[in-house]
Amino acid sequence: MSEKNKKPQKLKARLPRGFVDREAGDIRAANQMMETIREVYERYGFDPIETPLFEYTDALGKFLPDSDRPNEGVFSLQDDDEQWMSLRYDLTAPMARHVAENFNEIQLPFRTYRAGYVFRNEKPGPGRFRQFMQFDADTVGAPGVQSDAEMCMMMADTLEALGIKRGDYVIRVNNRKVLDGVMEAIGLGGEENAGRRLNVLRAIDKLDKFGPEGVKLLLGEGRKDESGDFTKGAGLIGEQIEKVLFFVGIKNYADSAAELADLVAGTSKGAEGVGELNMIGGLVESAGYDAGRIKIDPSVVRGLEYYTGPVYEAELTFDVTNEKGEKVVFGSVGGGGRYDGLVSRFMGQPVPATGFSIGVSRLMTALKNLGKLGEDQVLAPVLITVMDGDVESMGRYQRFTQALRNEGVRAEMYQGNWKKFGNQLKYADRRGSPIAIIQGGDERAQGVVQIKDLIEGKRLSGEITDNAEWREARVAQEVVPEAELVTKVKEILAAQAEDRRRVKGA
Repeated sequence: MSEKNKKPQKLKARLPRGFVDREAGDIRAANQMMETIREVYERYGFDPIETPLFEYTDALGKFLPDSDRPNEGVFSLQDDDEQWMSLRYDLTAPMARHVAENFNEIQLPFRTYRAGYVFRNEKPGPGRFRQFMQFDADTVGAPGVQSDAEMCMMMADTLEALGIKRGDYVIRVNNRKVLDGVMEAIGLGGEENAGRRLNVLRAIDKLDKFGPEGVKLLLGEGRKDESGDFTKGAGLIGEQIEKVLFFVGIKNYADSAAELADLVAGTSKGAEGVGELNMIGGLVESAGYDAGRIKIDPSVVRGLEYYTGPVYEAELTFDVTNEKGEKVVFGSVGGGGRYDGLVSRFMGQPVPATGFSIGVSRLMTALKNLGKLGEDQVLAPVLITVMDGDVESMGRYQRFTQALRNEGVRAEMYQGNWKKFGNQLKYADRRGSPIAIIQGGDERAQGVVQIKDLIEGKRLSGEITDNAEWREARVAQEVVPEAELVTKVKEILAAQAEDRRRVKGA
């Protein structure tokens, strides 16, 4: 076959791994949820900013030591001046860059929120995507832990505004300084023990998964799982392990605070951390948030290598059924903490900051489980059918459409091949249109339109089986003057809405 007779190869449509297309229902549900979150943040006095999807890679902190290429965690490209840029990994680093770049213009404390997509160049898996949305709030320039306490209160208020009732969530709070004090108390202070401290953190992080006995093994020599695989432990001895397990095993902070203070007494940061936890506890209690809503919990270890003070996590405590049919606690939907070193990287001077991030997709899943999101069906548009294609007729159809839209009614004029009228009603059915407007030449001459209630018609079509009976009944179809079109459509839509409410309440 000659080159010119070769058929062009058809392009294969395929979605990149780790990414998803979003349908109308999910987009509307996310918008509904984020508008509620936004209202709470605004009520607390936070203002929005927006940063670009790309940042210079060094601003994200994603260069490995002694390397001239970004690490594998980010999607990167080189600019025309050979500088590396990367898609943002989170929303915090770009905000820190924004603050540093505009430090002389912004008002401190700087209270801001942002929503947007972030990107991770990591292997995708079930529920693990390379692009996902976060919703962050941060306070920059506030050194006192009262700003951390306020973040926890705002997290609690946000969850309740979204319909998650008290008892179904808890905001858990810990402090990096306290854990540093515990590490120092067991002889793991100093830079020379940084690797061993990280192993201890990783062991503590498995508390929910393996329980105290499993963590005890991981803190010591190691743990063998059911398959026989062995995970090497942190290598602590008996007394060290007991102190760490005491710290993460505290259930009632008020009962154990004195003993914890004794454990970290004499360490460089431990006593300071305990004091900060006590202050946060006192502030939230004074504001009316009991331990059922905001709880001091030393087992929280999220991001402790990143945060410099208080850390907090929003956890949903109700049960859901996983893919294996097992009842499990839903778990974390967001968290954050104090990160006093991040803005300072750009400034060469201390700049305190604290904030938290909500995982939008995970929180949406939780709200759907509770029936708090995506339940309100968006009404499909009223369809104005097209019977004639001349300019005058088309102008009338368009005028009907605009008249409905101007009164707040969702409407569209059919844009397909109008000569096959049956296809127009099939289109309306597939769209779920509640009403069809019909005007042929006879109706136009009389100055009237036919209004077809498609919802009622669909219901009654199951009750009438004889074609003659159907034609005689002219089910759910009315003829009204053009001037009464909008009023009649709104009346039918109101009746349909009342039917939906009745069915939902039954």
